[in-house]
Amino acid sequence: MKTLDVNEVIDNARFTRFHWTVMWLCATLLIFDGYDLFIYGAVLPTLMQHWQLTPVQAGALGSYALFGMMFGAFIFGPLADRIGRKKGIAISFVLFSLATFCSGFAATPTEFGIFRFIAGLGCGGLMPNAVALMNEYAPKRSRSTLVAIMFSGYSLGGVLCAGLGIYMLPRFGWQSMFFAAAAPLAILPIVLWKLPESVGFMLRQGQHEKARATLLKMAPHLDLADTQLVQSGTKGAGAPMLDLFKDGRSLGTFMIWLSFFCCLLMVYALGSWLPKLMASAGYSLGSSLSFLLALNFGGVIGAIAGGWLGDRFSLPKVMVGYFALGTASIALLGFNSPMPMLYLLIVIAGATTIGTQILLYANTAQFYPLAIRSTGIGWASGVGRIGAIVGPLLGGSLMAAALPLKMNFLVFAVPGLVAALAIGVFMLVYRARAAAPTLAAQPPAVGARKLA
Repeated sequence: MKTLDVNEVIDNARFTRFHWTVMWLCATLLIFDGYDLFIYGAVLPTLMQHWQLTPVQAGALGSYALFGMMFGAFIFGPLADRIGRKKGIAISFVLFSLATFCSGFAATPTEFGIFRFIAGLGCGGLMPNAVALMNEYAPKRSRSTLVAIMFSGYSLGGVLCAGLGIYMLPRFGWQSMFFAAAAPLAILPIVLWKLPESVGFMLRQGQHEKARATLLKMAPHLDLADTQLVQSGTKGAGAPMLDLFKDGRSLGTFMIWLSFFCCLLMVYALGSWLPKLMASAGYSLGSSLSFLLALNFGGVIGAIAGGWLGDRFSLPKVMVGYFALGTASIALLGFNSPMPMLYLLIVIAGATTIGTQILLYANTAQFYPLAIRSTGIGWASGVGRIGAIVGPLLGGSLMAAALPLKMNFLVFAVPGLVAALAIGVFMLVYRARAAAPTLAAQPPAVGARKLA
């Protein structure tokens, strides 16, 4: 009986209806995930008035969901290596949809915070597993592009949130934004029916016939009779966190974590406080929400363009450029600009923060071998959530200090410079290792050749 490495089949496959199904299902789930994450920024001005919250209290309340996301990433990333990514995605989806719906019934800030924490658990679990699943099935030549297109659903969720907020908040109140989050559960049967399980998980579980059927959807021309399927780079189910630091991956792991921290700090500082900052600067609630819409629209453009550029150059190079451009655009937001220029800066800020977050996930998925991929993405996302928690708290502290508008945005821009330096170190170190003959056969060098 001959053997066949499924990674070779996947890497060299043509884009088929199967890939399209995986991409649009994961993108759809991330639309709802993004809606849930940006909903707080949309309702924040209304909630501060409704519950008479101080800026510091509002910042702390916004961090509850992000605490949940941190724990969700730590829990569901490694858990999916054990129970399968499809189950991990489905559980996370149900969890955050129900918890967000229940947030609309909250009578006090404490109740609201509890529901937001639970919703954050689900959001933090869905992201790393969706990225890992799409990355596993995407053909190698278009992997970054497909992952970026899939993850642009996250930004579309922010666009949807801002658009609904402009219409629903004045008419139906802040609760209606949370009640709407239950509607996506209608697609759960489709997700359970059409979304494939990880082929690596199927092989580990001895489900070889299911794995063969999945491969034939990607490559119908294959003759798999009398063929034993194997997958290179795999080991037993589950992966301890310490494996992320083995085989020369320590520096890369730390640089990835630092860049995640800085990027998510910027994303959630802007996502939570941009409408309120603009409202305080004299813009109406509708105009302030339109800035949030522009921010997420930029995220869509940045993610797709970044994925395309990453496949043609390298993801780290693109991310360094994105972080540098994001630092400049965010810093300029605090200065008086004509309205068209202000919208342009916000779109660029969204493209280079939200869009770069998506590229970070794709870069992380390519850096770690398959056996620890979900664990690697889960831990990077979880550490990044510390930055996400700091973002709303930082914004609340800056608002309470009553600093000039330009100072707020200058502070928000500093993490972009730190992240650019971190990715620069990552790129230089692993490019050097890839070029070293003595290290050419080591796993980090293989990853480095793809990343550099």
